[in-house]
Amino acid sequence: MEEFMKRVWITGYRSYELNVFKDNDPKVKIIKEVLKKALKVRLEQGSDEFWVISGPQMGAERWGIEVALELKLEFPEIRTALMQPFAEFGSQWNDSNKLKLTNITQQVDFSADVSDKPYQSPQQLRNYQQFMLTHTDEAILLYDPEFEGKTKYDYQAIKRYEEQANYSLELIDFDELQEEAEVWEERQREKGGF
Repeated sequence: MEEFMKRVWITGYRSYELNVFKDNDPKVKIIKEVLKKALKVRLEQGSDEFWVISGPQMGAERWGIEVALELKLEFPEIRTALMQPFAEFGSQWNDSNKLKLTNITQQVDFSADVSDKPYQSPQQLRNYQQFMLTHTDEAILLYDPEFEGKTKYDYQAIKRYEEQANYSLELIDFDELQEEAEVWEERQREKGGF
């Protein structure tokens, strides 16, 4: 019997681009819920091995890995990989963020640097994008094209790659997040916790 493996790249806005500066910000709950739903749809389609592959950025990437780690209890076939674009990534971060990166790196199934050299040029970031595209089957992107941020470069690369490869993209935009926020608020009111 042939094994079936699925590999999903999760990326998107950095936390600061969404004005999220604390892990307990209610926006994080909403974003994680939307990411969880997107992953569960794929997991319920079935596969022998399911990889969530992401980067080290604070924001959509870290939340995506955290959601995948939470889903492992229900879906033991999930594997997680954290790929860093270059060596010593995050070395300029404050101690709190460095610790968060160390903690998440220790929890994933696989972690490596795409480039074994510290940051030298934007070419390393382009090489990283290419690596992520060629080592995944699809992307889940927390991004709204009407509100550009650094994620626009990944979005553009994915759109170009889609034209030449069997690759798919799911965009999670602000409208979808707003809908989930309204559902979440309604649930809180029903529980009497709002």
